[in-house]
Amino acid sequence: MTDKELIQNGLYQSIAEVIAQARQQVRQAVNQHMVQAYWHIGRLIVEQEQQGQERAEYGKQQLKQLSERLQAEFGKGFDVGNLRNMRQFYLTFPKHYTLRSVLSWSHYRTLMRIENPAARQWYVDEAADENWSVRALERQIGTLYYERLLASKDKSIVEQEAQDKTEPLQDDPKHYLRDPYILDFLNLQDKTWQESDLEQGIISNLQQFLLELGKGFAFVERQQRIRTDDGDYYIDLVFYNFHLKCFLLIDLKMHKLTHQDVGQMDMYVRMYEEHKRRPDDNPTIGLILCSERNNTVAKYSVLSESKQLFASKYLTALPSEEELARELERERERVLRLKEAAARYQSDTPQQDN
Repeated sequence: MTDKELIQNGLYQSIAEVIAQARQQVRQAVNQHMVQAYWHIGRLIVEQEQQGQERAEYGKQQLKQLSERLQAEFGKGFDVGNLRNMRQFYLTFPKHYTLRSVLSWSHYRTLMRIENPAARQWYVDEAADENWSVRALERQIGTLYYERLLASKDKSIVEQEAQDKTEPLQDDPKHYLRDPYILDFLNLQDKTWQESDLEQGIISNLQQFLLELGKGFAFVERQQRIRTDDGDYYIDLVFYNFHLKCFLLIDLKMHKLTHQDVGQMDMYVRMYEEHKRRPDDNPTIGLILCSERNNTVAKYSVLSESKQLFASKYLTALPSEEELARELERERERVLRLKEAAARYQSDTPQQDN
């Protein structure tokens, strides 16, 4: 390519970027104004109903006539179904200032299907803050993301986060990791695959895995080598979390969690602390992704006390909502039994005088 062609190509790329950015800004502006318009249309419909004209048959007929007139002038986007959606939009989000400008009408139509107000507001904030696509939002709702967080961390923390995003982020790693992880996008339902297939599937679907992994994670390296005096060691996957300001090491296992798995990850974390961690980083955390948890190992190993080691189960096929609900209920019952046992132990233990 000649110098002249290189200059022209560079000019073309620069202009193309300007055009693409301008079009994106136009789409965002149109989307923002459309969402606001639909909210106001919903408000006008509700206010008209509140004037005593909310009788079912009359209301249906009025909405049909209104739809016909609007479609004749403004197009098919104002059929009866959409007008009902706009009405519901206002009823679901009655405070105009709570609307997030980065969310599209499709986002809000999806969010309106969530009955739990706390969960709905949490999804609103997460979708806006993490720039979720509509498809990503639908997937996270379908895999009970909010409910899984409730099952794996203090309920009050999640609700507080949903109500007030100005609160500082939790600095405990357990508030960023959950169990189980749903890896259905890897398409690994066939039981004949190996750990290397699981690893490759994650790398090939990195964007979806980061979404499933949680907030603030960035990919660092696959099979990262740690060189020691006794030889080289390789860590399956390494990530960095910008909220926690620390590295996350992931070890992939196709079997039920064992003491050997915990010991190996403990060694990896200790080596990483010595050879890789930077002075301004927080302590490294290790996550063992296994096909099945082992409560005995979790209770009687360093997992029970360590603030840096965690184990979570992964599912390669997306369970039904009912199956996930049962899984979460079992986890809640297990946690409740542990709390009750701890409370009984504390009440039965004689108090020593100071």
